[in-house]
Amino acid sequence: MSKASELNSQSIEELQGELANLKKEQFNLRFQKATNQLENTARVRQVRRGIARHRTVINAMRVSAASEE
Repeated sequence: MSKASELNSQSIEELQGELANLKKEQFNLRFQKATNQLENTARVRQVRRGIARHRTVINAMRVSAASEE
């Protein structure tokens, strides 16, 4: 998983692309859990926190861009 400091160096478009990938992974993990095929249960938590981390950085960038205008 990426740290917030690593995410700050990326553009909003790159972050949104990674966020979409994390959401797809979360969707797939939910299906694996429902069908009892999920092997790494810790990955669900990692993905959920990764989504939150990406959203936080994206919002911070948008707020800083709005305050500069």
